[in-house]
Amino acid sequence: MGRVNIRHEARRYLLGALRCCDRGPLSAVAVVLAILLPASFASAETPEPIKIAIFDFELEDYSAGAGVIGETSDDAAQLKRVTNEARQLLARSGKYTLVDVGSVDAEPVRARSLRTCGGCEADVALKLGADQSFVGIIARSSRTEYAVGFQIRDARDGALIFKQQTELRMGTNDSWNRGAIRLIKNTLLDDQSRK
Repeated sequence: MGRVNIRHEARRYLLGALRCCDRGPLSAVAVVLAILLPASFASAETPEPIKIAIFDFELEDYSAGAGVIGETSDDAAQLKRVTNEARQLLARSGKYTLVDVGSVDAEPVRARSLRTCGGCEADVALKLGADQSFVGIIARSSRTEYAVGFQIRDARDGALIFKQQTELRMGTNDSWNRGAIRLIKNTLLDDQSRK
């Protein structure tokens, strides 16, 4: 039975009980239960937000200029922008509560190499009090082509919970945030894709 049917049946039962007994103390209890029962069903069906540690997006640069140009200050600014927008999106969703990662001093976090540490981000997230870790990756194949990906791990055991990546997208680094937000909305936050 769905939520509406359970409420309906509970009220119907209690109102029937009210009609069958004389209007003494038992009827008062039945009225109180009729009021409180739907509220208890509603709170039981709303899960607590998941505490998630969203680490800064990282850049994997496969472009021809990667060895020569490297990561520029503009790239760093765009990575910060995409990270901030992803955090805001997940926080606004109501499904997640953000855990502050600003104080983390672990080497893979400082070196921005969580994507290659074999799941070590889960341990870092657990130490911060998070239930899950989130690592976002921008994979640049040229100065005008990129892909966006992210992975979420269970902080307790490091198990990979969710992983997604886009196909190759056209755009310079100022479009990374749009690619990431679209991917998160259409996969992680779209309830239909999680079923």
